[in-house]
Amino acid sequence: MSNGVITITDAEFETEVLQAEIPVLVYFWATWCGPCHLMTPLMNSVAANYGDRLKVVKMEIDPNPATVKKYEVTGVPALRLIRGKELLGSVEGALGQDKLLSFIDPHLH
Repeated sequence: MSNGVITITDAEFETEVLQAEIPVLVYFWATWCGPCHLMTPLMNSVAANYGDRLKVVKMEIDPNPATVKKYEVTGVPALRLIRGKELLGSVEGALGQDKLLSFIDPHLH
């Protein structure tokens, strides 16, 4: 498994997220979003520390409207936790490390 955050597009969503063998944390962000830039180091940390049990991908919202619409992303930063085709959790807005870990931990085995 990769120990880094993978940048994906609408075209890669099916293979990188829906067909993944482990849960995937999808991080929706935008270049113009200040809080998104604050979340980036946290996403990198989660990817490094949970890489054996969780895949972390990031998707810029502006060039990828299909996935943004499908997962009803209304603000950024936004997180969607997905296993297979099932949405396990959804949160919008910047999170601190404790809240982020309490969001993902219950879904990891």
